[in-house]
Amino acid sequence: MKQLLFFAASIIITVSGCAQTSSQSKNAKHVGGSCEGCEAIYEGAVPFDKLTNTATLPDYNETGPKLEISGIVYQRDGKTPAKDVVVYVYHTDQTGHYTPTPDAKGWGKRHGRLRGWLKTDKNGYYHFYTLKPAAYPGTNIPAHIHITLKEPDKNEYYIDEYLFEGDPFLTTTERNRQEKRGGSGIISLEQKSGLLHGKRDIILGLNIPGYDAP
Repeated sequence: MKQLLFFAASIIITVSGCAQTSSQSKNAKHVGGSCEGCEAIYEGAVPFDKLTNTATLPDYNETGPKLEISGIVYQRDGKTPAKDVVVYVYHTDQTGHYTPTPDAKGWGKRHGRLRGWLKTDKNGYYHFYTLKPAAYPGTNIPAHIHITLKEPDKNEYYIDEYLFEGDPFLTTTERNRQEKRGGSGIISLEQKSGLLHGKRDIILGLNIPGYDAP
């Protein structure tokens, strides 16, 4: 009987959590246009209010070029730090594939196992650790890291991917193709103490459709 009650309570909690998430997204101001897969930002194991400004993706202690990316997220004026902005990142593994875990669910089946969730602190600061991703095999698409944002009063939306200076596929044509949503996503990497360091600041709403002017 106790097991049955516990199971029923678990269902109620799960349904309530989903309803709350749907409500938050539905009632938020819609910006950014269509965004396939952006709802994956809600699939993290840690609730938004419990996230910290740091994330370590599952591959960090595996073999490959270790990478740290950090930066500050600013309000639309480009000066005021933006706190409590949820950041979702994902990328390919060292084979260039989005390899899922055997028990993957939801967008984890397509985005793979290398995913991370974090939230800016009061100073707008964020950073995460991972391995530098590999490019898609057999293509001329630069290696990249996808990023989705969720502001407290707006829906989730994507900004330009992280791209890396020195990538042989980062051609002039590819650079010109970038929309600079949130600012440029092209970052330089500095090798220090066995770790690649990259910095990217983000301006909320910059080149985002439907966003108010500063």
